[in-house]
Amino acid sequence: MTAVPLGVPEVPLRPLAPRRSSRQIQVGRVAVGGGAPVSVQSMTTTRTSDIGATLQQIAELTASGCQIVRVACPTQDDADALATIAGKSQIPVIADIHFQPKYVFAAIEAGCAAVRVNPGNIKQFDDKVKEIARAAKDHGTPIRIGVNAGSLDKRLLRKYGRATPEALVESALWEASLFEEHGFRDIKISVKHNDPVVMIEAYRGLAESCDYPLHLGVTEAGPAFQGTIKSAVAFGALLSEGIGDTIRVSLSAPPAEEVKVGIQILQSLGLRQRRLEIVSCPSCGRAQVDVYKLAEEVTAGLEGMEVPLRVAVMGCVVNGPGEAREADLGVASGNGKGQIFVKGQVIKTVPESKIVETLIEEAMKIAEQMEKDGAGSGEPAVTVN
Repeated sequence: MTAVPLGVPEVPLRPLAPRRSSRQIQVGRVAVGGGAPVSVQSMTTTRTSDIGATLQQIAELTASGCQIVRVACPTQDDADALATIAGKSQIPVIADIHFQPKYVFAAIEAGCAAVRVNPGNIKQFDDKVKEIARAAKDHGTPIRIGVNAGSLDKRLLRKYGRATPEALVESALWEASLFEEHGFRDIKISVKHNDPVVMIEAYRGLAESCDYPLHLGVTEAGPAFQGTIKSAVAFGALLSEGIGDTIRVSLSAPPAEEVKVGIQILQSLGLRQRRLEIVSCPSCGRAQVDVYKLAEEVTAGLEGMEVPLRVAVMGCVVNGPGEAREADLGVASGNGKGQIFVKGQVIKTVPESKIVETLIEEAMKIAEQMEKDGAGSGEPAVTVN
């Protein structure tokens, strides 16, 4: 019987639900809303006034797949650095402004791609809206109205007693209406909360109440593991309903890790073309090889691969051959050896000690051919089943 090559068919981007219809704004060269692809953002952790360190971190974020970066601007020294940073960054720079409205104008003048303002903690912000709207309109600078549960306007805290979904939505819509009074609608909105359930309800309410593009975030999500889970749950719920135009995963971890998680969330939901995917079994009493070690070594060996490639690393004869056969490249291991599959066919059997190097070698061959054939490129993502 002739073996039938299976492999993995090209999977088109197919969101779970139609994207919410919204206005489109332009953040530098990145379109946000209006049907544009969902973009991934992060924020630098350096002092913005340290121009060299900040640009270095932005370069690292760019390499990890970040599309828009936010920098803090709490001091005059930070404001003075914005023009240089915005001019030299490879991706659009958003200035993050709190407390002092004068830094909003400084960021606009510096040529930042957008400015994020937090109305809840900027002194006399409402009184400055007319001037901010005029300056932003003159420079073509979008404004993100960023409402946070931890810094909600005191008037709304008195009204609702706490940062409820309704309070977050009312705050955002109120501030947007002030800009609208002055003919400014180049706006993006976020309503962040550390509780995914409250956050989801707030964004659903906001999505029904306006047509502005929305930036999703679970604020103060926590350490890497906890924050990843909370963000994946919240973003998954909203994005699967078509809500959300940009995302930022907030982790107590290096910013590049936020970007990797964000990209993986989008790939998992079919909102971004999948790249490298490692399919590996969780191991059990049937496993006859060290699956954990094999999966880790293969993942490390293929780090940086930028073609859509599914690699199956399986440890027993129950699901191993089937999973390996359906992947672009795979191994079904047992009895101290591994059968290597390429596009559904066994091409060789190697001893366990040679499994990793053989998989990497074959992966490189496939990747080279994919690149010649014009397969997509981008930051790889790894999932372990």
